[in-house]
Amino acid sequence: MITATNFGAGESKLKAMHNARYPGGVVVDPTPITSGEEITVLYDGLLDASGATQVYLHVGYGDARDWRHTSDLRMSKTGWGWVKTIGMSNEDRFNFCFHDGAGNWDNNNGINWSFTIHNGRQH
Repeated sequence: MITATNFGAGESKLKAMHNARYPGGVVVDPTPITSGEEITVLYDGLLDASGATQVYLHVGYGDARDWRHTSDLRMSKTGWGWVKTIGMSNEDRFNFCFHDGAGNWDNNNGINWSFTIHNGRQH
């Protein structure tokens, strides 16, 4: 069962995402993820708790064990955690983890985070 979420917009969105207290301090909005739409990733996990001065969202697409089109995206610090809004490509899976640029990673205990990207069509 897929539970759809949409936390709203602006500052109230970030506050609601932060207050959701998802495991690992990672919240993605909206879910399910649809290709061609923008998503927001909020992070207030291990790197934030350790006092990182910068956090990067490390992303890739495709199979969770074999990422394609990887990149590191600089996140912005807010009062609610680190945030990045990105557009979703026409891929089948969105994979990500976080690092601080100094060799410290938060990869969800080695399994990273991974979401199916839907094509937006109803079956």
